[in-house]
Amino acid sequence: MQFSKVKCVPFIVISVSTYSKTKHYLFDFIVSVSVVCLKVRVEQTNVEVQHGEAVLLPCSFVTTAVPSHLSIIWTTTPLSEPSSPSQVIVYDQGQAIESPSLTGRVRFVSAPLSADILLNMTRLSDAGKYRCVVSSPPESGSPGIAELSLTVLAPPSSPHCFVSGNMDEGGSISLTCFVEYGVPVPDLNWSKIKPDRISLPVNMEDSLRGTVQIFNVSSQTSGLYQCTVSNRLGTEICSVELIIHNTPHGTSGILQSIFVTLTMALILLTLLALVLWLHRSGYDRTNRSGQREEEELCYNEIRYRSTLLQRSFV
Repeated sequence: MQFSKVKCVPFIVISVSTYSKTKHYLFDFIVSVSVVCLKVRVEQTNVEVQHGEAVLLPCSFVTTAVPSHLSIIWTTTPLSEPSSPSQVIVYDQGQAIESPSLTGRVRFVSAPLSADILLNMTRLSDAGKYRCVVSSPPESGSPGIAELSLTVLAPPSSPHCFVSGNMDEGGSISLTCFVEYGVPVPDLNWSKIKPDRISLPVNMEDSLRGTVQIFNVSSQTSGLYQCTVSNRLGTEICSVELIIHNTPHGTSGILQSIFVTLTMALILLTLLALVLWLHRSGYDRTNRSGQREEEELCYNEIRYRSTLLQRSFV
């Protein structure tokens, strides 16, 4: 239970009355001093409600002043925006004014007798710190203030499961599971349930996401895997079936042999082409040399015959 500071101030009332009796005037002066106090309290500083249900936020006050000018203001500071308080509902001079964002979901229970409010159809975004501020003129000084915290509980949402990575034999995979919300924060667990039940170590990336890493997978890694998320309000599950693609023994060696064979064949073809080119080049050079020799022989023979003819005529 939380109390605000008690503020008591003197309140002076002066009453003057006059009357006449046989034309003699008598005057009465009545001076009274009273003390006006304002005390505000909340019976619960921590209030919990399940998501979607209604919750009473208590705030009571005690004052000796006449509550004709009573003012009640409720504000909230969301957990998601601790530096941005907003107004919830106001009671001023007999009228209640709701915040536009809460229209139809919040109301005073019995103002001006108390400052209690009822919040309906609670949402996760309603969680935060609530402040009740009460003032009642003619009291002076600061108004009475009391605070409480509201927690909106929710079972975990339906989880999402997926697999990523290389599902060929010898590869590495990741199993990921995450939920969107859950209050309190749900526990997250991964396990292999078929053919054998095995609990798996989980790496929590954040409070709502967990991952399992599996390296060097084989046919024994295949099976049904299940993610379980739970808190005190409920449990949800999702599952994935993992199938590892087996590769025949020796396939990698065969592939390497084929690669080596193709490489050697390419090299041999290159060498053969080079030899043929060199051979053709040599043949062409030899042929051209033979033609030149024949031409020279023919030329020499012609010259020789020409010389013989000249001699015969002489």
